[in-house]
Amino acid sequence: MVRRATDGLVEAFDCAFARIWLMEPDGQFLRLVASSGLYTRLDGSFARVPLGAFKVGKIAQNRIPFLSNNLANEAWVKDRDWAIANQITGFAGYPLAIGDRVIGVLAVFSHRPLSPEFLEVLQSLCTTLAVMINAGQRQRQEERAIAALRSGSPTPLLSEQIAQWLPPTRLSLVGTERVLSPAIACLFLRLAEVLHGLSCTYCRLSYEPHQVILEAMIAPPSFAAHRLQDWSEEAFGEFPLAAACLRGTLQLLPNLSQNVLQVVLQLPDAGAAAGPAVRVVCTRAIVQLALTQLAVLAGLSVVPSTSLADGADLPLLTDDLAAAAQARRVLWLQTQAQPLPTLPAAVLGRIDLDITPTQLRQAVETVLQDRPWPPTLGEELKGLSEREREILGLLVQGLRDRDIADRLILSESTIKFHLNNVLSKLQVQTRYQAIYQATRNGWI
Repeated sequence: MVRRATDGLVEAFDCAFARIWLMEPDGQFLRLVASSGLYTRLDGSFARVPLGAFKVGKIAQNRIPFLSNNLANEAWVKDRDWAIANQITGFAGYPLAIGDRVIGVLAVFSHRPLSPEFLEVLQSLCTTLAVMINAGQRQRQEERAIAALRSGSPTPLLSEQIAQWLPPTRLSLVGTERVLSPAIACLFLRLAEVLHGLSCTYCRLSYEPHQVILEAMIAPPSFAAHRLQDWSEEAFGEFPLAAACLRGTLQLLPNLSQNVLQVVLQLPDAGAAAGPAVRVVCTRAIVQLALTQLAVLAGLSVVPSTSLADGADLPLLTDDLAAAAQARRVLWLQTQAQPLPTLPAAVLGRIDLDITPTQLRQAVETVLQDRPWPPTLGEELKGLSEREREILGLLVQGLRDRDIADRLILSESTIKFHLNNVLSKLQVQTRYQAIYQATRNGWI
């Protein structure tokens, strides 16, 4: 990935050569990972640059882009004669950063002067490139972890892996350490990665009988002192949902008087007793993920199947007509505010992504007894008069009260009276909720 980026810079901007260094895990050195143009080797005196050394190390340390068109006369240039002999005039360097964390540096050397606007080009490129590199690094870590699990090779204990992220931190271990599930260990390591970039001063990993707890203390940047609560939520915003999906919690406990933040991640080590088994088959990956997470939070066992015919007796959560046609018990997932399609007889109930985990568990248990869900499906409309249904249908079409009154040759106050009855009978607060409920359930 990075080699294609340096190749593209040389080709598109006629550069002498371009290089990318990435930060090593300890955060103290930059390692050369790609070089294109005049030099393509990755060894030599600049293969490993200390943080803060030379211009590349300073760009990483200070996060300040730099451009010069007088390279030979720059004080930081190690070999002035080399620059003159190779007619290297221009230099531009830009940090590769993810949020507040620098993950590398991109540098370009040119035979010709570079315009100041070239830094804007690098800004756009480096923003995208940093995201891609960060995603690639995390994917590689996951692949290595999966390969280690499949090969049966011993996996380092969690404390050992955390210590690699937090070498200066005093890490304490309480309790007997044991192997955790990959998902739980991954979240702890991700938190350690974030703590590494926030000057963590203390960290304790505690193993209790049914849970594991990671506690850390950090001193936020000075600028965050007056808004410590907001800053802490921004810095750790990715963790509350991830912890909840694993039935855990993340607590952020700011001490405003001392400008210190305590971070506590608590995850269960042993899951609750597995509930009924279900299959999840959705037409879109993001919906598949969302519904699977809901099922996990509901305490259900999500069973993977290599074909739709596998486990046909298991309840199927789906928005796929083809999949529903091959199952015996189906909970249909309504994902759009539009009329329902013609569903197979196996569909015993309907759900949407607003359903709570508790409700989903109840729905699955109800369907397992071959009973419909919800039990009052369709009862809501039975209480509406024909005139109220007619007005609700016109409201769904986007007509205003005055338009509906003109259409039905009624007064506007009469329309409002009927609509208030509709809201009361459907047990909703606003007409927009009534529209949503009517369209979602296929009544209109």
